[in-house]
Amino acid sequence: MTKLKFTVIGLGHIGKRHAAIINTIPNAELKIVVRKSEEVRMKSEELPPDSKHLTLNSSLLPLNSPLLPLNSSLLPLNSMAAICTPNNLHCAQAIEWMQKGYDVIIEKPMGLNAEECREVIEVARKLNRNVFCVMQNRYSPPSKWLKELIGSGRLGKIYSVQVNCLWNRNMAYYVQSKWKGKLAQDGGTLFTQFSHFVDTVLWLFGDIKPTYARFHNFNHPEIEFEDSGYFDFEILSGGVGTFTYSTSAHEQNLESSITILAEHGSVKVGGQYMDEVLACNVKGYTMPSLSPTLPPNDYGTYKGSASNHAFVYANVVDVLNGNAKIDCTPEEGLRVVEVIEEVYKYRVKR
Repeated sequence: MTKLKFTVIGLGHIGKRHAAIINTIPNAELKIVVRKSEEVRMKSEELPPDSKHLTLNSSLLPLNSPLLPLNSSLLPLNSMAAICTPNNLHCAQAIEWMQKGYDVIIEKPMGLNAEECREVIEVARKLNRNVFCVMQNRYSPPSKWLKELIGSGRLGKIYSVQVNCLWNRNMAYYVQSKWKGKLAQDGGTLFTQFSHFVDTVLWLFGDIKPTYARFHNFNHPEIEFEDSGYFDFEILSGGVGTFTYSTSAHEQNLESSITILAEHGSVKVGGQYMDEVLACNVKGYTMPSLSPTLPPNDYGTYKGSASNHAFVYANVVDVLNGNAKIDCTPEEGLRVVEVIEEVYKYRVKR
């Protein structure tokens, strides 16, 4: 098995999580961490003793500027770069690091517009690089079970799908990072909080077409876009759906759920993080036992989806050693961005 060498770009909450997981992977090394000057350095014991920190002073140089010459001796062979920076930098930095010889892992969302995501795909094709998109909801046991159930055809025709993502994001969440809540850098609540769940709908049911959307900002005057919204959609293979989301739940995350009404049954997966099967009434079907869902990512003042990044990295290792295909391809990451763009077109139609 080839020893893999990793670079993490960005050292916020997500970057630290990537770095910590890399440190647990057999035959993997965290070689370089690139961080902005204001990002808190990880404790020395959390990083291998020979890993290098490259500090970028954001007041002098934008984070998406060239960081290393292509022939730099710092660049190890067999390398992966994990892009864990603000949303608006994902695509530009993915392209930069592919041009340096790296395969890349892009945290969600892949980007903030479809055009730049397509450019990533084109560069990857030309340079023969691998691009992995992080859509970690796919790895939770209830999600994998739903994928198998729908794929088996047992539900028959899908009639309707209802997704509810009702979370809490308080002031502390937005003040800890200058880019969060800013339209140009963050993109909006669907990009930063709920792109995982848009991916879940596409992964389970195939392509969709948004048909209507509304947006509201109930209690987050500090942000430049909605804290709550909903959109209706058609499932191109048959059926309709609605997707309701909010970061205005009181004090803590309330619910992440998906309810399916179909020809031969009704199913609901819910809980705070879509981690429990709440109903399964399917003709001639017995619900199997599922493995426990991993706990959510805990960031202190708020929580996110289930902590499934280790599964993403297991897929990276398998792919780079020729034993698997990419679980979430850049084309799938692109489609998530396209759908969110289609939803957000209704911002100007109100």
